[in-house]
Amino acid sequence: MVEAMDDKRPTPGPLMAGKRGLILGVANDKSIAWGVAKQLAGHGAELAFTYQNDAFAKRVVPLAESVGSDLTFPCDVSEEDGIAGMVEQLGNRWDRVDFVLHAVAYSDKNELKGRYLDTSRDNFQHSLSISCYSFTELARHCRPLMTQGGSLVTLTYLGANRVTPNYNVMGVAKAALEASVRYLAVDLGGDSIRVNAISAGPMKTLAGSAIADARHTYRYTANNAPLRRNVSLDEVGNTALYLASDLSAGVTGEVMYVDAGFNVTAIPHPNREQAPE
Repeated sequence: MVEAMDDKRPTPGPLMAGKRGLILGVANDKSIAWGVAKQLAGHGAELAFTYQNDAFAKRVVPLAESVGSDLTFPCDVSEEDGIAGMVEQLGNRWDRVDFVLHAVAYSDKNELKGRYLDTSRDNFQHSLSISCYSFTELARHCRPLMTQGGSLVTLTYLGANRVTPNYNVMGVAKAALEASVRYLAVDLGGDSIRVNAISAGPMKTLAGSAIADARHTYRYTANNAPLRRNVSLDEVGNTALYLASDLSAGVTGEVMYVDAGFNVTAIPHPNREQAPE
């Protein structure tokens, strides 16, 4: 009888061990950005965070500390040089960045009602600047720190390519953001930097609450998604973990849906029971 040989293969370490990443867009512990950050930190990533102003700092700093990070920087993407100044501060602490999560969007909630037709010029420009252009600007300024390649990930929504209630100008902004993902993927591919988006289903977040009739959208999606439910922060975080890690080394320019399959449906089945709230 031949004895089994000892398995001397090394035990793999945490998936994100040795990786450093920047997280933009944490508002509180219900934010998608926070769901992503928890997953990344749990798999060994070292994280830095941004906050918009002092009010947000009171929430973000304790969350950052809870995952072992003392790197928090102010960054208002609507300000001239807001992103450039933040990245410069980050570069003074880190000589390399491996991944970046962009979870920033804004529109006047009073204009996320009624008709897209009535969107004002000022809100259109402001919404596109914060929700779309900030990702391009962020990519440009982070590129010099991504010396070993890496991953840029942003967040989008189904309203970018299908009309959804009270999403209006944000749908247009997200459509522009998804187009930006494709163009940036080509521009940065030669630097081994991958660019992708996650299209998450509706979730009970601070940002989501700004959409009028958000409860209707939440219930309707759960009722008609193939999985008959909405998704969780952890599920979106797992997808971001995949996109930020080397597991997705061959993936770029993609919009990845994490919405329990709702995006594949067209006409709801007439016999579907109403999902619980």
